[in-house]
Amino acid sequence: MQRIIAVLILTIVLFPVAGFSQTRRRSTSRSSRTIEPPKTSEVQRQGAARVADQIKVLTRFIYLLGGVAKGLEGVDDAARRNEASPAILEQAKQNKATVRSSIRNVKDGLDKLEINFRTTPELQRYYIKLAGVAAGAAAAEDQAAANQFDKAGRTLLEVVNHLTDVLLEMLRQ
Repeated sequence: MQRIIAVLILTIVLFPVAGFSQTRRRSTSRSSRTIEPPKTSEVQRQGAARVADQIKVLTRFIYLLGGVAKGLEGVDDAARRNEASPAILEQAKQNKATVRSSIRNVKDGLDKLEINFRTTPELQRYYIKLAGVAAGAAAAEDQAAANQFDKAGRTLLEVVNHLTDVLLEMLRQ
């Protein structure tokens, strides 16, 4: 019986010692660095938002221009055949002036965007990609002045593609 008590006492006394000897945790060092994308500044986010806004404005305008251009072509065809009333011709003239004015406003907005990118240090690296969008809108303005509204719309589509490329470049960095 003394042996059992001695074994129990040893077990009770040594058990906590054995438990403490296992407290050191062994771990392997991991070299798992997560690569974080570079943080964009607030200025870059605002620049990207301005490019996105121009894309939205242009796509909405081009959508509307498509219908207007078809109508103006129809009126021009009717005018050549002397089938259009003076009221319809006057309305078409006003619509053409409105389209030309709208394209001029789009060009002015793109000019401002280019100037902003050229003069803002954090955006200057994207200016090289952005340069030329206002010239594209100016070409569309010239085409609209020559009553080539469909061609002007196609030129503006190229401007949208150019702006989209700039936006993608900004999002990559």
